Amino acid sequence: MSPATAPPAERPIPIFIGYDPRERAATNVLIDSLYQHSSLPLAITPLVTPQLEVGGLFNRPRDPKQSTAFSFTRFLVPHLMGFQGWAIFMDCDMLCRADIAALWSQRDPRYAVMCVQHEHVPSETRKFLGEVQSPYPKKNWSSLMLMQCDRCTALTPEYVNSASGLELHRFHWLEGDHEIGAIEGGWNHLVAVQPPPESGHGEEAAAAPPLLHWTLGGPWFREQRGMGGVLAAEWFAARDDAMRLWD
Repeated sequence: MSPATAPPAERPIPIFIGYDPRERAATNVLIDSLYQHSSLPLAITPLVTPQLEVGGLFNRPRDPKQSTAFSFTRFLVPHLMGFQGWAIFMDCDMLCRADIAALWSQRDPRYAVMCVQHEHVPSETRKFLGEVQSPYPKKNWSSLMLMQCDRCTALTPEYVNSASGLELHRFHWLEGDHEIGAIEGGWNHLVAVQPPPESGHGEEAAAAPPLLHWTLGGPWFREQRGMGGVLAAEWFAARDDAMRLWD
């Protein structure tokens, strides 16, 4: 087949990761885990707040209920994509254990946004580093999003900088919940919140979720080294693998 008739190469999957300077280790381990398991090329962009503040793209003051630096910057993804195509957003406190192409293949043009539709009603009032745990409908839905950016045009920088946290995280910028699709397959498993999948027992069950999410705080925080038990040990193993020195 000549170059002129060859099919176009698969474009890199655009992935945006919420970045908090207190979780640099988590971000770097997540990025490495994505590359190690992916069958497709990836274009990964950490959302670093000071960089987004240059030129006024992001200029809202920190909210007292804001537990991470990326609580609101995640909603700039459609603008950063030029309101074209699909993109993935994910929190940095995650670990990928499977091919992200399996998540990417779930894109459904019927929806503006797709996410794992947790029913998470936190019982605790504080989470990592003493940050406030704020309960609200659709809790954790926005921590992993497949976004069809040309249908998320309400998320202009002006709106993201002025809308309330509840308006943003409860998807009030959409016409209704009918625009939100469900991500299937166990992605965005909430460590120490959700029980392991029912299929299998012990370590076998814990091994099933393709994407782990330490929403309450991960083992990269000294006081939470044991968060998630065997899954915490897996995170340290992934960190050590990412830092391996070769002779």
